[in-house]
Amino acid sequence: MNFLSPSEHDYSSLSIRTLLEAREAYHVHLYRMDRVIGTAIGRFLIRRQDKDFKNPYAHENRHQPTPRTLGNSDVRKWSWPCVLVFVDEWFTKEEMDARPDDVVPQFLFMPDGRVAPTCVVQASLSEEPLRSLGRVNFPSKLIGGGYPVLTDVQNSQHVGSLGCLVTDGESVYALTNQHVIGAAGREVLTLVSGQRRTIGKASDKQIGKKLFSEVYKGYSGALAFSNLDAGLVRIEDVNNCTAQVFGLGELDQLIDANVHTLTLDCIGEPVRAFGGVSGELAGKIFALFYRYRSVGGFDFVSDLLIGPRDERTPLRTQHGDSGTLWVYDRPQPKSNGDGALAPKFSPLAVQWGGRKMLADGREIGVQFALATFLSTICRELDVDLITDINIGQVPYWGRFGHYHIAAKACGLVTNPKLAALLDKNVNRLSFDVQTIMDSSKSQKTGVFKQFNGFVPLADVPDLVWKTGPAGIRRGKEGPNHFADVDAVSSGPLFPGKSLLDLTRRGGNIDPAVWESFYDELNDNSDTKTEKGLLPFRVWQIYQEMVDFVKERKVADFVCAAGVLAHYVGDACQPLHSSQFHDGPVGQSIGVHSMYENTMLDSRPPEVMSVVDSALGNRKAKKDVAGGKEAAVSIIQLFRDVRKILPPEEIVDFFQTLTDNRPAQMWEEFGERTAECMALGCLRLASLWQSAWVEGGGDQIPNTKLVEIKTSALRHKYENKAFLESMNLQDMIERQILE
Repeated sequence: MNFLSPSEHDYSSLSIRTLLEAREAYHVHLYRMDRVIGTAIGRFLIRRQDKDFKNPYAHENRHQPTPRTLGNSDVRKWSWPCVLVFVDEWFTKEEMDARPDDVVPQFLFMPDGRVAPTCVVQASLSEEPLRSLGRVNFPSKLIGGGYPVLTDVQNSQHVGSLGCLVTDGESVYALTNQHVIGAAGREVLTLVSGQRRTIGKASDKQIGKKLFSEVYKGYSGALAFSNLDAGLVRIEDVNNCTAQVFGLGELDQLIDANVHTLTLDCIGEPVRAFGGVSGELAGKIFALFYRYRSVGGFDFVSDLLIGPRDERTPLRTQHGDSGTLWVYDRPQPKSNGDGALAPKFSPLAVQWGGRKMLADGREIGVQFALATFLSTICRELDVDLITDINIGQVPYWGRFGHYHIAAKACGLVTNPKLAALLDKNVNRLSFDVQTIMDSSKSQKTGVFKQFNGFVPLADVPDLVWKTGPAGIRRGKEGPNHFADVDAVSSGPLFPGKSLLDLTRRGGNIDPAVWESFYDELNDNSDTKTEKGLLPFRVWQIYQEMVDFVKERKVADFVCAAGVLAHYVGDACQPLHSSQFHDGPVGQSIGVHSMYENTMLDSRPPEVMSVVDSALGNRKAKKDVAGGKEAAVSIIQLFRDVRKILPPEEIVDFFQTLTDNRPAQMWEEFGERTAECMALGCLRLASLWQSAWVEGGGDQIPNTKLVEIKTSALRHKYENKAFLESMNLQDMIERQILE
């Protein structure tokens, strides 16, 4: 007699060991079903439409006609530990009755009385098309994690990513995948400013697959291989390397994942990375020990299955990211304001592959990364992680567009006092033009090291407020960077009108009008538009700058002026003011980062030259008074850059390209992009000068026109109340715009 039915068990305390043993016990039973394509260990996925998605005490019938997919479900805090079973066909109740032998059991019963639940997920596999490396470029000669790794094999180029630096006590190595570097002795290269450059040679310290039971002693998996796929490159010149990861920064101690420390608490934890081809990647741990293939009676297992961070943030990893280092994106400790505390990230795993699973039966896939625990790799190769070679660099060596607009604008100001102040602080707002031009010199002389965790102000909105560490990151920052002014409403209030139409001759520059427009737009469209408010953000900051000048708060003014550079830089980028910001409406195809970052970061000297030519002899002038006029000037900037380079043209051209995209896009759009950047430089410098004059800056004594300490500026921008990030509703309710 059973005292408890399976559904009455408390499964919350089930361990990884128990789930692996249950999966092993039912291995033959599950894999004889043609529709089963893989299994993993994780937590139960709850459909967002189900009652228990929001209420843990609600009970939902598990036999529902609606398939549970990767697109319509997620893990909740109360999700049971379970064995995840991926199938390419969802059974209705009638199909279950007709084909009982092909039904995945709800519970896996073990001989000793233990019971483990299953979670069936419909997710057929799809091949991700190969994508060309194109002309991936990194601007610094100081090579670190995140850089591309290139090898030549049989007249073809293999592409991967450099993960991190390790040592065996004698030599320093770059860690990547075995399948990327190949045989020992092979030359391994990277790309620096478009040029192939030798990293070193492949070492014989490599490992491919190893029996799962030997890698994780004590875990079930006698007939399974763990895919480790790790290889080392012996560094040719250690002086040319950094232990930092491009786009992330410094590394902390690695996370030691083993049979004694692993728990299911890691499921759902946020992780991030920087791939040599894809760039910034954000995800979360979806499952452990994913069985992705069976051949010759043996299974092949990946330590980690990393999926999208949330339903609005797809994981855009692609071919060429093999070897990428994934780190735990834990909340960072708060700075004490002295500039000494820089974010550090604990390394977790090294990516070796990917899986694209179709969601909801559509040709829209959910991309996953497959990865091996770094601690396992270090143990098997007998190496240690290096965290202290040539550190102290700014996390991004590039971000050229924003930095150059800020640096160039400093030289366009004509007010003598303001020009003197900006000249003393150009390396606070950005980097001076020569530093940007000569990235190799800047690395050698330690210009970047002086910042010690300080982010140049021109990229604070992106690197700190949007994507920075928890506690400093601002949840409402995103909409401040754009405005889809070309989206047309079909509703009764604004029929056939866009925000460009509504704001002609300076009308309707009102957060309430824009809020109503966006509401109507979303009510009458299948594609939801975020409520971008870039012109109002400029209005807000302009007002603050005038007040800072009036109150003689020079450091506050410098901080606000540097931050403003980012938003004006966004405003002169055609894709930031369009519904086509990353592709056709409702689609995200990668054109935004390719155009804004990759294309520009690959050729600093050329960009500088054509921007200088586009500027000619033009200089800044005081041409606005008050925040509203500042906002009007930004909308006019939208119009001007659209005339020079329509966003639709960028998207259409991008979709025709297959190879060498950055070079072809530069050839097609380079001169016109420079014209847009020149307009951004002039607009930024004019806003600075207008705010300075309006606030009475010429009355400030010269003794206050000094270089501001980075610690003081960092203390300000890490304070969420400084230039507070808001949405339109906040601005309406608090009436902050005068």
